[in-house]
Amino acid sequence: QVQLVESGGGLVQAGGSLRLSCVASGSIFRFSDMGWYRHVPGKQRELVAAISSRGSIDYDDSVKGRFTISRDNAKNTLYLQMNSLKPEDTALYYCNLRFSASRSYEYWGQGTQVTVSS
Repeated sequence: QVQLVESGGGLVQAGGSLRLSCVASGSIFRFSDMGWYRHVPGKQRELVAAISSRGSIDYDDSVKGRFTISRDNAKNTLYLQMNSLKPEDTALYYCNLRFSASRSYEYWGQGTQVTVSS
């Protein structure tokens, strides 16, 4: 069982920055594909950014040029640096881990709230 613990959310003014962190328990982090998702009530959860176990990175078009995803395998930690925040970035942000061996595993964190005021 893997536990994911997010932190770093909060209230920030438009144009500001936040850095989210997600710490994973266990020993499979370095072998896992990781992602940040966000959810707004009434809407579907959407993928914001993803980084594979090999370091390949992908972003949703809405955050390209503003958000940066990174990982530190030595610390079992995933990051999301969010700059030039907009009110539409307001959401509950979740960390996601996917690992495949003889079967596939997927884990979610509890989420951290990001609120951007205009």
